[in-house]
Amino acid sequence: MERPGRLLLQSELRVRNAAYDVSLSRSLLIWKRRTSSPVYHPFRPRFCVPLFRRRPDPGVCHSVPVSEIISVREEEEENGSRQRDDGSWKKIREREGKDCRQAFTVLYVERCRQHRWRCAEVTFTCSDEAVCQHWVSSIREQLASNTSRPKHLLVYINPYGGKRQGKRIYEQKVAPLFTQAGISTSVIVTEYANHARDHLKMEAELKKFDGVVCVGGDGMFSEIIHGLIWRTQIDCGVDPNSPEEALSPCSLRIGIIPAGSTDCICFASVGTNDPVTSALHIIVGDSQPLDVCSVHHNNMFLRYSVSLLGYGFYGDVLSDSERKRWMGPARYDFSGLKMFLTHHYYEGTVSYLPAKGIIGTPRDATRCRSGCVICQHNGQLNSERSEKYEMDEASDSESSGEWRTIRGKFLAINAASMSCACPRSPKGLSPAAHLADGTTDLILVRKCSRFNFLRHLLRHTSKDDQFDLTFIEVHRVRRFRFMPRHCQSDSDLELDLHENSKRQIFSQICKDHPACGCAPAYSSWNCDGEILTHTGIDVRVHGQLIKLFARGIEELPVFEDLSNPCAI
Repeated sequence: MERPGRLLLQSELRVRNAAYDVSLSRSLLIWKRRTSSPVYHPFRPRFCVPLFRRRPDPGVCHSVPVSEIISVREEEEENGSRQRDDGSWKKIREREGKDCRQAFTVLYVERCRQHRWRCAEVTFTCSDEAVCQHWVSSIREQLASNTSRPKHLLVYINPYGGKRQGKRIYEQKVAPLFTQAGISTSVIVTEYANHARDHLKMEAELKKFDGVVCVGGDGMFSEIIHGLIWRTQIDCGVDPNSPEEALSPCSLRIGIIPAGSTDCICFASVGTNDPVTSALHIIVGDSQPLDVCSVHHNNMFLRYSVSLLGYGFYGDVLSDSERKRWMGPARYDFSGLKMFLTHHYYEGTVSYLPAKGIIGTPRDATRCRSGCVICQHNGQLNSERSEKYEMDEASDSESSGEWRTIRGKFLAINAASMSCACPRSPKGLSPAAHLADGTTDLILVRKCSRFNFLRHLLRHTSKDDQFDLTFIEVHRVRRFRFMPRHCQSDSDLELDLHENSKRQIFSQICKDHPACGCAPAYSSWNCDGEILTHTGIDVRVHGQLIKLFARGIEELPVFEDLSNPCAI
C-alpha cells in the first residue's frame, strides 16, 4: 500500500515566467521556486550572519493540501487573456508558439483573516502537452478519490429572510463556485413558511443527493433539520413523539449559506458569517457533527433545538419582538431593553440529569475548536451510554437517584447546546459549550436586582467569567425538565392566562410589583428563535445527530505554521 506522503508526480514547471519544482503527493501539492544562487538554509545558525541581509521572499515555496484543491482546468485560448499575470502567459505563448493546452490552473482554498476562506488560483506552464495532461489527470484523480466531497446537492433558498438577499447571494457568490467544483444542484426557492420542512418530510428523493444546503438564516436551518430528522426517524421506524426513543442519526450533511438576520449556527461552527467561506467548506466536503435537543411535552413532540432554549428573559424578548416585526432587526434591541426594565421573574421547578464521567465543565477556558478532543471523547462515551440506555427501562434510569431538582424564582432559564456566539457577542451565552459532546449547558439565573442582572448581560461581551456570580448556577446536563409553579397541565395555564386577562387594566400599572399579584405567572420558551406553545417541557440531548458541511472554528496559529511547510 502506498504511503500518503509518497510523491505521485514531480516536474519542473513555470509560474509567472519563473521556474518551480512542483510535486504532488496524496496529501500535498507543493511548488518551490528554483534559484541560481546557492541553496538557502532557513535554519541558518544565529551566529552565522550573511554579508548582505536577504529580504524574505514569500513566493519561494507554497503548499496546498490536496483536500483543499477546488478544481483544476486546462487553459484554453479564450482564457489566456484573462490571466492575472500581467500578460506574461500570453507572452510565453507568443514566444514559444505552442499549443495553449500547455498550461493548467489549480483553484484552491486560501485562508484570510477572521476565519474567512477565499478561492485562489495558480497557473503552471508545462514543457509539452503530454506533461500538462498528465498533471491535470493526476490531480483530478486525487480529487475524485475523495469520497467525502459532495457531487449532487439539494439547495433551498429563502428569498425573504434577512435583507431579502438570499437568492442574489446564491446566484452571484455560491453557484459559480459549485459549477467550478463540478457539483450539480437542484435548487428550490421556498414560497411560504415551512416549505422546505414539508418538502423534506414528504416529497424529496433524498437518495439522489449527497447533502442539503439552506440559503438563509437560523430559521431556515431549523426548517431543514426538522424535515430531515423527522424523515430519517420515519424511514428508520423510530417514533419521534416518544422522549425515551434514541433518534437515528441523519446520513445527509447540511450546509449553511448565511443570508439571514441571525446566523448564530453558522458563526459558531465556522467562525464567520461569510457565504463564500461556507460554500468552500461544502465543496471540500468538511464534516462537523452537531448535537440536537428534542423538546417534548407529555409524550408529544414540540421542536428540535441546536443552539438556545430560553425561558424567562429571552422568551419574553422573543414574544415581544414578534409583535414588532415592522421595526426590522431593531425590534430585538427595543424588546430587550423593555424586558430588562420590566424585570419579570418566574417560579418553577427544574430537574436535570447531570452529565457524569465526561471531561470538561461549563467554566473551562478551553473552547470548542476544529478537531475538538472533548467532543470526540464525550461523544464516544455518550454513544456507549445510549446503547445501554436502550437496553434498560426508562423507569430504572429515573429511579437510580441521578436526577437532581432545583426549585426557585428565576429571571432566566437557558440551555445552550453551543456557545451561541455571534458578531454582537463573540464569546456567546456559554463560551465553553461544545458542538458535539452530547450535553447542553443549563444556566439558571435566579431572582436578583436589575443592576446584578445587567452585570450578567454585560459579561456576554467581556472577558470575565460568565458564571462567577452568586445568583447564577450552571450545570452540564444530558437531559432536563421544567415545570412552572401551579401548572400541572396546559389547561391550568390557559385558565390562569384567562384570569390574568381580567386584570389587564391594572397590569399595565403595577405589573412590575409582584406584591400586588399582577405579575405574569408564566413566560414562554424561546427555541432557536421560535416560540413554544407549552411551558412544561422535557428536553433530551441526542449526541451528534446531524452533520454540517463545516469543520469547527480553526485555531489560526496552527495554520500560520502550516502555510509554509517547506520551511519546517
